[in-house]
Amino acid sequence: MNVADEIVVVDSCSNDKTEDICRKSGVRFFKQTFPGYREQKNFAIKKASYRHILSLDADEALSRELEKSILQARKELKNEGYTFNRMNNYCNTWIRHSNWYPDRKLRLFDSTKGEWKGINPHDKYILPKGSKIEHLKGDLLHWPIATYEEHIEKVNRFSSIAAREYFKLGRNVNGFSMIMHMVWRFIKAYLLRGGFMDGYNGFVISSLSAYSSFLKYLKLRQLHLEAGKEKDSGNKSEIKPAGE
Repeated sequence: MNVADEIVVVDSCSNDKTEDICRKSGVRFFKQTFPGYREQKNFAIKKASYRHILSLDADEALSRELEKSILQARKELKNEGYTFNRMNNYCNTWIRHSNWYPDRKLRLFDSTKGEWKGINPHDKYILPKGSKIEHLKGDLLHWPIATYEEHIEKVNRFSSIAAREYFKLGRNVNGFSMIMHMVWRFIKAYLLRGGFMDGYNGFVISSLSAYSSFLKYLKLRQLHLEAGKEKDSGNKSEIKPAGE
């Protein structure tokens, strides 16, 4: 990579040839059991030797235009952060509308000024209010999903992670708002953000996005119901028969 002075890879204890490939390539390689998206990325930042970080996931790459923009920006690095658009490849098709584009990301930043926050699995790097942020030309290329089956599995997995995070934060939802969240998610992605312009895949993405919202809140409600049952069960066990 022409834009980096060093490459740091944090591996979540994979069982493939990732470690061998990285060590042969001369990168700084670390292993850590996956603690969560934001936690893993904050761990990676601490392992870097330099103040300014370009953060990329394993399924991302820089377009040539974005690479040129970053090389130009790093001559001064006068801002606390730099954003750029992310373009997602879905089942061998580049998606240019719906909730998937421009999908702006803050991935080049001064690591002394902020940290990864947000709700897993949708983490984001947060800089203090008033920080200078510049938007760069070019796209961050992303290959998140190769098949429809993979997307369905990912929706199920990510909705479970998000539901647990919401539960920890004390959030709840009723049946009506659960349905409204789902309907609004589809309308926003497919109609307001032009998902229909991406053809069949645009419809699939918008539909599964809505379904993901429904599953997240459904699982959140289930967690509250289970917690309520455990609480009631605990209270009953504390009640002793008269005369004891």
